[in-house]
Formats: sequence, C-alpha cells, structure tokens
Amino acid sequence: MNTKELETDRLCLRQWRDDDLRVFAELNSDPVVMEYFPKCLERAESDSLADTCKQLITDRGWSFWAASLKESGAFIGFVGLHDPAYLPFSPCVEVGWRLHKNYWGQGYATEAANASLRFAFEELHLDEVVSFTTVRNQRSRSVMERLGMTNTGNNFNHPKIEPDHPLSEHVLYKITKSDWR
Repeated sequence: MNTKELETDRLCLRQWRDDDLRVFAELNSDPVVMEYFPKCLERAESDSLADTCKQLITDRGWSFWAASLKESGAFIGFVGLHDPAYLPFSPCVEVGWRLHKNYWGQGYATEAANASLRFAFEELHLDEVVSFTTVRNQRSRSVMERLGMTNTGNNFNHPKIEPDHPLSEHVLYKITKSDWR
C-alpha cells in the first residue's frame, strides 16, 4: 500500500517518524491537552499509539497522520481518520485530532481535518464521517462545527470509559459526502 500524505497551505499530514515521539509523549502527558480524556498517557502508551498509527498508514494508507508545519517541519500532533470498531454506532470512520497546546487557536485542527475529510470522501469514497468528544469539550465541538459537521443529538456513553465517570457522555457529530461538497 502506498503511504498517502496530505498537504494543506500550512501543514503536512505524513507518516510518523521516530523524532515525533518525544513531542507526542509531551503532549499526551500534558494535563491541559488531555483534559477531556480519562488520563494522561505514559511514554510507553504514547509510543504505542504512534506505532499503531504508523502501522495502519503502512498497511492501508491512512490513519491519524503525524501533522507538521510546512515552513519549519515542526511536529505539532496528529490529525486524520480512524475506524473505531468498539462504538455503539460502528462501523464508522471518524475524523479526529490532538495537537500540542502551543498550536491551539491557529486553525490547524480545522485545516488538517478538512484535508482528512477530502481524503475520506474523494479517495476512500465514504458516504459519511463522524466525530465525537465528551459533552464538555467545547473546543473540539467548535472545530466539528467549523468543518460543517452536524450534532446528531445521539449522545452516547463511551464504552471505554466507566459510565459514572464525568467524561463518559459523548456527543456524536457527522457529515455526509453531499453536505461536505
């Protein structure tokens, strides 16, 4: 399988490199970045997540790509597509992102997620893409809305989070190919 890389005006979504891992571990262990996740990740967990993404890109050409700035080459996090088989509405493909907090508020998540949606609809020929986050995560919900995604109103308890955990309830957004166009 050819590894697909995506470009935007300011970003490159690419295969993971070993030198991405230190910054990825830094952002995954940051309580601010991980505020809406059940826990911060240890270095081994962060490296394992990156390895999984890298292998999926190698095997099928897509996953959560490493995101880097075109101008400097700096790794800023991940953006891309994932097929979470464990959700109550699976099968599905989600668009998602996790960026280092130094790069928040500059439109990078929206820009890269738009490129990921283009790939999903034009290359993978999907009819629909979803995104989800805990109800409290207004920053990610705002990105979903800027992408043209619609809140389905079908909230759900994330199956990998204890039902009584304050982050368990998630909102589900979606966008269809026709809405994206």
